[in-house]
Amino acid sequence: MTLVHVLVMAGVTYLVRMLPFVLFRKKIENRFIKSFLYYVPYAVLGAMTFPAIFSSTTYVYSAIAGTAVAVFLAFREKSLLTVASFACLTVYIVEGLIKLF
Repeated sequence: MTLVHVLVMAGVTYLVRMLPFVLFRKKIENRFIKSFLYYVPYAVLGAMTFPAIFSSTTYVYSAIAGTAVAVFLAFREKSLLTVASFACLTVYIVEGLIKLF
């Protein structure tokens, strides 16, 4: 049964990746469609990541604090490593303070 699941997943993955090449032979010239396709990966990544941020910590307050620090540093154009490190450090500190009180 597991082999069937793996084959179905492989088929679906291949189909999703192959269909655009089959359906769209010519170069896409429409500005709206090009901009839509440019932003779709960011929107999907955000939609998948954002809910996980608030369910991955013990307390919602620490998740809010970590998110606030990450957004602030991202707007200040810091590197991904800096943003992630300071967000994790903020969550760690806030959770430690919450457990203390």
